[in-house]
Amino acid sequence: MYIYNLTKSSKYHLKTATTIFFMLLCALLSAQELPPIVKYNSTTYNGGNQNWMISQDQNKFVYFANNEGLLEFNGASWQLYPSVNETIIRSVKVIEENVYTGCYMEFGFWKRKSSGKLVYHSLSQAIKSKILDDEQFWNILSYEHWVVFQSLNRIYIYDLEKKDIKIITPQSGIFRSYQTKNAIYFQSGSGELYEIEGGKSKIVSNNATIKNNRIINIFAKDKGLLIQTQKQGFYTYNAGKCEKFTTEVDNQLASSSVYSSQLLQDGTYAIGTVSNGVYILSNGGKLKYHISQTQGLSNNTALSLFEDKERNLWVGLDNGINCINIQSPIKSYVDDTGVLGTVYCAKMFGDKLYVGTNQGLFFKGINSNENFTAVKGTKGQVWSLFELDGALFCGHDLGTFVVNGATANSIFSQSGTWKFESVPGNNSLIIQGNYYGISILSKENGQWAFRNKLSGFDYSSKYFELLDNNQIFVSHEYKGIFGLSYDKGLTKVVQVKSYAAPSKGKNASLTKYGGNIYYAYKEGVYKLDRKSKLFTKDALLSSVFENDEYTSGKLIVDNSNKIWLFSKNYISYFSSSKLSNQLKKNSIPIPVTLTNSMLGYENIAQLSTYDYLFGTTDGYYIMNINDLSFNDYKVLLTAAVTSTINGEPQYAGLNTEGSFKANDNNITFNYTVPEYNKYISAEFQYVLEGFQEEWSDWNAKSNVSFKNLPSGNYVFKVKARFANSALQNTIVYNFTILKPWYFTNLAVFCYFIILLIIARIVHKKYKSYYIEKEEKLIEENNLLLEIKELENQQQLMHLRNEQLTQDVDIKSRELAASTMDLNSKNELLEIIKEDLKKTNTEENRSIKSVITTINKNITGTDSWSVFKDAFESKDKDFFKKIKELHPSLTSNDLRLCAYLRLNLTSKEIAPMLNISVRSVEIKRYRLRKKMELAHEQGLSEYILSV
Repeated sequence: MYIYNLTKSSKYHLKTATTIFFMLLCALLSAQELPPIVKYNSTTYNGGNQNWMISQDQNKFVYFANNEGLLEFNGASWQLYPSVNETIIRSVKVIEENVYTGCYMEFGFWKRKSSGKLVYHSLSQAIKSKILDDEQFWNILSYEHWVVFQSLNRIYIYDLEKKDIKIITPQSGIFRSYQTKNAIYFQSGSGELYEIEGGKSKIVSNNATIKNNRIINIFAKDKGLLIQTQKQGFYTYNAGKCEKFTTEVDNQLASSSVYSSQLLQDGTYAIGTVSNGVYILSNGGKLKYHISQTQGLSNNTALSLFEDKERNLWVGLDNGINCINIQSPIKSYVDDTGVLGTVYCAKMFGDKLYVGTNQGLFFKGINSNENFTAVKGTKGQVWSLFELDGALFCGHDLGTFVVNGATANSIFSQSGTWKFESVPGNNSLIIQGNYYGISILSKENGQWAFRNKLSGFDYSSKYFELLDNNQIFVSHEYKGIFGLSYDKGLTKVVQVKSYAAPSKGKNASLTKYGGNIYYAYKEGVYKLDRKSKLFTKDALLSSVFENDEYTSGKLIVDNSNKIWLFSKNYISYFSSSKLSNQLKKNSIPIPVTLTNSMLGYENIAQLSTYDYLFGTTDGYYIMNINDLSFNDYKVLLTAAVTSTINGEPQYAGLNTEGSFKANDNNITFNYTVPEYNKYISAEFQYVLEGFQEEWSDWNAKSNVSFKNLPSGNYVFKVKARFANSALQNTIVYNFTILKPWYFTNLAVFCYFIILLIIARIVHKKYKSYYIEKEEKLIEENNLLLEIKELENQQQLMHLRNEQLTQDVDIKSRELAASTMDLNSKNELLEIIKEDLKKTNTEENRSIKSVITTINKNITGTDSWSVFKDAFESKDKDFFKKIKELHPSLTSNDLRLCAYLRLNLTSKEIAPMLNISVRSVEIKRYRLRKKMELAHEQGLSEYILSV
């Protein structure tokens, strides 16, 4: 690619330079359709940038000698195994079941454990003392039962049968070693070519041409050798003669510096260069492909090349890994320059392929590697291409063009043009959908020209289809579906019907297939019923959008009467069955993330019966749908990983039935189909018998996890399909989640014994319990009887107490009455005594005698003292308590309190105090005051309560 430096000048010169630059880019735009390239960068495989050698095992796993260690890729996941001494692994070779590697002062092999992981076994340790200082092993070859490790100094031959190592030491060192079917060669540091024979080196040629050129590889050819050199291309060597083998790219190879090469299974040669990517040459030296960074390779330096069992070409780059699907039925054209742009349509016309993009219209010869040429006057957005009656029409943002070779004539420029449809039965009229409605093109005197706009409808008509009875159906992304009726002269719309259902939808479209109108959007595909003029859902076509697969409703009908639909993970097409009118579904498992299609603007051009061109955002790809058949792949189980909750993962053996502890009941299965196709991915379906009954849906995920599985026996099964073809084998992995220790047979037996003991103890407990309960019941009954007896005694005592209280009251009253009688008697005797004293005692001796008798009968003791003693004997400590409560009480107050204590009324107390009832009431009132009793509290009640 040329680079132009544009100096500052006038706008005219700048515009001219820009135009020239665009034209030169277009002229130089390579139109080579290349095999798909799968790119893996260092962040994808989590290793170093450089990859020095590549190999493959019997399971089709691919191995890379990487700066960070040994890289393993099984088609689904990458695994990096660091080298034993943490140095760069320079060489790798799979021999039988072992993976041999060589690095800095170390070589050996990796062997797979039952868990699927590789473990390293050193061979060089046995001869560690013989390894040269700073020696690195750059190549590994296999011949019969020997493994050859080559460094830049020596060759080490390991005998697989005898397990010993023999060393060959050339005098001038080794540049590189090579292998053909029947021999092993190496070029010495001084340039001579040697062959290893009988365990020794034998010179083959010291030809000056050979000595003066670095040999990259040697191939057997026509009883001689074909020698690939670093800068001078190929030479043939036969019977001591060395002759130049000329190819189409000798000059390019000389300037690019060849670093690696590989003879492919179809007899072609792959050549990796330091600065110009990969060349693939035919057996005769013709260039088939040149794949460099500008054509999609990740890097221009190809350090290693390897063709796998599926004939994919792996390229170990200075920065990353690429896989070129050389035998893929899909070939892609990738425009990394941006000159071509996003492809919106394509059309074969005459012997040319026309491609419409957002940059304009381009063309090139069909089935040729010639460059694309821009059609003059079409720069800008191209929407569609349409052929009718020998003319090619271009729907453009600027209007409508008629294309003639490398030029295009504008015939309509009033608005942009979306698409075209011919009027049935009239090839001289075309209906075109424009930005602002629908218009008519007509052919007059052999020339196409704009005739008129269809008045009465001014909405954008990106998708429209014609039906009989002068009807047009239009899909508008933001307004939904319209049904239009037009007059016979195609001059105006006479009726517009807007459909409420189905509703509008993003990336929706409308097309006619098999005479029926179909409308597709996120809710499915709907078909117009001709009688009711209503849309009904088509279950078969709508199945494409099930399981959240919808990305675009674009519908495309090809020349073979197939209808195409696009979804998240598939490109689907439906075709009529040969024996019925029912549609047959075909799905190509290519996800939208790989196709790079512009959603809503997907486009297909049928180039031949089976070849289809699909436009993408950066070019296009061509697919042969008849070649979508692949070798018999197998699905493989790569890992069964168990773990406890938040625990470290444990890799289980894959060759025997798994047995896992109860807490290791989180298990993840990894599986793969070792295929490396860019566009078509394997899909998987699994079931875990013992946990689920139904198989899962098909999906591309290559692992599944089950959490917290209960104990029991399980059978995990997984099967796969590739390109809609089911693979023959099904993985079956049996495993058991053991019962927890507390559910084991021994634990159950112990539980049984413990249960018997507990039952015995419980029985005894229950027996003793009921005995105790019976005894307690008897005791309680006895206690109840005793309580009843006590209650009766208490009641009897209560009655006795009441009787005693009554007796006390009676006695108290008797005491009071006796006191009153005593007082009354004394008072009476005193009165009599006083009356007698008034009589002259001297005159009447008998009166004196009476007075003496009266004195004798008057109680000598104070009546109050007598009463007080009697009262205290009855009510002990009353006077003491009342005196403590009320220290201010006098003896008269205490006397009144005593009478009140005996529950005597004021009337009864008055005679005892020898005062009136009124005076008693006054004394009572004064007593209340001294005691400071509340108004509502009775005096008698208070005294009785003391």
